Amino acid sequence: MSSTFFIPAVNMMGAGSLEEAMVAIRNYGFKKALIVTDAGLAKFGVAAKIVDLLGQQDIAAVVFDGAQPNPTVGNVEKGLELLKSSNCDFVISLGGGSSHDCAKGIALVAANGGKIADYEGVDQSGKPQLPLISINTTAGTASEMTRFCIITDESRHVKMAIVDRNVTPLLSVNDPGLMVAKPKGLTAATGMDALTHAVEAYVSTAATPITDACALKAVELIATNLRNAVANGSDITARENMAYAQFLAGMAFNNASLGYVHAMAHQLGGFYDLPHGVCNAVLLPHVESFNASVCPDRLRDIAKAMGVNVTGLSAEEGAKAALAAIRTLSKDINIPSGLAELGAKKEDIPTLATNALKDACGLTNPRPANQAEIEGIFLAAF
Repeated sequence: MSSTFFIPAVNMMGAGSLEEAMVAIRNYGFKKALIVTDAGLAKFGVAAKIVDLLGQQDIAAVVFDGAQPNPTVGNVEKGLELLKSSNCDFVISLGGGSSHDCAKGIALVAANGGKIADYEGVDQSGKPQLPLISINTTAGTASEMTRFCIITDESRHVKMAIVDRNVTPLLSVNDPGLMVAKPKGLTAATGMDALTHAVEAYVSTAATPITDACALKAVELIATNLRNAVANGSDITARENMAYAQFLAGMAFNNASLGYVHAMAHQLGGFYDLPHGVCNAVLLPHVESFNASVCPDRLRDIAKAMGVNVTGLSAEEGAKAALAAIRTLSKDINIPSGLAELGAKKEDIPTLATNALKDACGLTNPRPANQAEIEGIFLAAF
């Protein structure tokens, strides 16, 4: 069976890569950037720093700092208005997944017309988005290098999953120097998001030897570095290793896709405006417990990558060890233990489950589920 491997054309990693990226941007010949970021990065001068670095390369820029934690259709529309009125010829996303997704939405509609909702689903666009440079400041979502774009439709309280080869950025930048100031909670949530990407990609029905290798190395790096990154945010080695880990996890899920963890987490985020990484972290062991009956050998591999001695363990025992390791890591970095702590309500479960079954991310889950089974997983996660 044939497969296609998606990744940005150029990816810059490690300390000093931000400055290197500025030269690359100049060489593309772009004239004016729309920088899409959030209010926090604008407030603390990070966006201004990028404007200054671009100016040194004779590139103009205007800042749109309206990307919300769960970017909305309205965010995309406002950013698109600024892009058009400012005559920008390319887009820079600055931040984590929210900024990248918002920028992808803007760039996709700028090139294809219509509304962002027109592109919900898989490969619904006709041509590549406006050129997008993604500068990452967190180690988790990998949105800086994927073909995934998640936008909240405020009218339906649903997160739209847009999976489209045409939203793949032109250039991604992962400079750990931009990540050292991130708070513990954000570091923990984005790290568990990366772990979820790797695990779901590894057990996916669309996994390949390439995505397997990326996923397992990502799990190994996360298991050995996330605790340190959370405990000591200035640990540049842990930060850089987490940057590589989330990128590898991105390479895995960008091509093998995901599963029910993401399909379900998207509904929690859209319904309650909850942080995506935390929702993934809470749901991960419950979904993989559901999956364990069909892929115990794969979950045993996950346990081994997380540092568990699986010698002599059966596939089923190894799967249980993987779930225990995931729960221990979550506890060690203070991830909430259940959905009740996040404010979710049991009476909403039927609606959440119905919407989760419509999410494109669930198509590659190793074990198909029905409405009652998804409801059961949600309930177990409380």
